[in-house]
Amino acid sequence: MGEVYFYHLTRSTLEGTLRVLLEKCLARPWRVAVRGRTDAALERLDEQLWLGEGFLPHGRAGGPHDADQPVLLTTGMPVNAPDCLVSVEGAEVAVEEAARLARVMILFDGHDPGAMETARAQWRTLTGAKVPAKYWSEASGRWAMERESG
Repeated sequence: MGEVYFYHLTRSTLEGTLRVLLEKCLARPWRVAVRGRTDAALERLDEQLWLGEGFLPHGRAGGPHDADQPVLLTTGMPVNAPDCLVSVEGAEVAVEEAARLARVMILFDGHDPGAMETARAQWRTLTGAKVPAKYWSEASGRWAMERESG
């Protein structure tokens, strides 16, 4: 059974945090799916992964090589056989997905009350189903695990 890591963003940007986490995943080497709720958010992340601090190999869902992508940006079910799923924008994560993947990461904006409530609901659902979870916060100025369940 995999683990779910919740990342409460209060100092870092989504784009910066995602880049660091994706680099760590690719070094394992894991395949990753990044699931968002809107095409606009995925477009912004796509641009950052192409133009940011060095290219990270990835693709947007809907292309002919989706299954081959080491990182696939999608609003739906990933087809690249990921080891890890990253949820942004409060994208849904099913208990069954969390249980079968090596890791799920849920990144949420600590300055957005709606995002906070969505993350809390995801925590309750996943930990209620006995999926091991860790809550990471950067409130102290660096990332630290603040809570663990399971």
